[in-house]
Amino acid sequence: MDLQSIKQRFEIIGNATGLNRALDIAVQVASTDLSVLITGESGVGKERIPQIIHSQSLRKHNNYIAVNCGAIPEGTIDSELFGHVKGSFTSAHSDRKGYFEEANEGTIFLDEVAELPLSTQVRLLRVLETGEFIKVGSSKGQKTNVRVIAATNVDLAERVSKAKFREDLFYRLNTVPIFIPPLRDRQEDIHLLFRKFASDFADKYRMPIIKLTDEAIQVLKSYRWPGNIRQLKNMTEQISVIEEKRIITAELLKSYLVGSGSTNLPALIKKQTNLEDFSSEREILYQVLFDMKKDMNELKMLVNNIIKQNPEVKVKDFQTKIVENYNDEIKLSDIGTLYHNDDLSNQDAFEDRGEVVEEVLSLQEQEKELICKSLEKNNGKRKLAAEELGISERTLYRKIKEYDIKK
Repeated sequence: MDLQSIKQRFEIIGNATGLNRALDIAVQVASTDLSVLITGESGVGKERIPQIIHSQSLRKHNNYIAVNCGAIPEGTIDSELFGHVKGSFTSAHSDRKGYFEEANEGTIFLDEVAELPLSTQVRLLRVLETGEFIKVGSSKGQKTNVRVIAATNVDLAERVSKAKFREDLFYRLNTVPIFIPPLRDRQEDIHLLFRKFASDFADKYRMPIIKLTDEAIQVLKSYRWPGNIRQLKNMTEQISVIEEKRIITAELLKSYLVGSGSTNLPALIKKQTNLEDFSSEREILYQVLFDMKKDMNELKMLVNNIIKQNPEVKVKDFQTKIVENYNDEIKLSDIGTLYHNDDLSNQDAFEDRGEVVEEVLSLQEQEKELICKSLEKNNGKRKLAAEELGISERTLYRKIKEYDIKK
């Protein structure tokens, strides 16, 4: 059966490359008994793939059982999958067949397989490797011949790295991987799906079909669709039922889209100016110090220009005014002392002293001074000082100890 026939039979809409690739792999692997792992975001339609595989396999005349592993409580999932014998637990009043026994010679689809408890994963691995399982409360093994297809919307490799999923089971399930692309990567299919859903709901509710304006179509295609096809279908049904107008504008469509400002276009990242952009805490402190140094140099240039323009004016006369207008709370008392000289006729001496002020502190001393000022400003409260400096409280403690700061 070709892909077009498959799409028509299982009502699959779209011609995106990723979708066609997934369907092609499903058809090719159907005639084998290899395990298949289907991955993709929630709502992309992963449940259609195992149906296609089963329908095209030699097992198509036997049972096909779909199990949502995330919907079964941990305490009963072993019983659901593998069955139990009478008396194995309080409510076990009789023997019960599990899904693996019921699906013998057929196909079992384990949706949300990542939600399986580790103890159940061990049982599942045994079925995959030997075709044998043991009912809950029994000591006798039973054979089953089942094709296992699993699906998940999480990164199983990451789960393995965190010891939340067995590595051997992951590789056993992942014999043939099939990835279903999210709807935002199938832009050419989005409007086709909308039209299909709109037509279905028009028939269901016996009302005229809704249509989109050109601007609304662009909004539809540019939206990111975090809920994928499921979200698109639900939204189309809402509009079909609620709106009296059958022509849907862009503005009206946006009112049904959660966070409609989020588009499929590349995001423009505004350059951040806060301290969190730096790669290390030391770099943060250094950047603050360099900014302060720049401000100090600019202030010195201002002082120098004023003195050049008004040689009769002394630093002490305008120092207070400058401090009042300086927003960065940098105290100039030390600078004023260094710059103040009754004889300012020697300009070279003034500039030499400016260089001394610029280079007098090493980076470590400036860092210590910055920490001291922040602690003083925050009345010795280290948590507030750490937040102001943009470093962790633990790092601030280390710095206080390193510089022997008595605060």
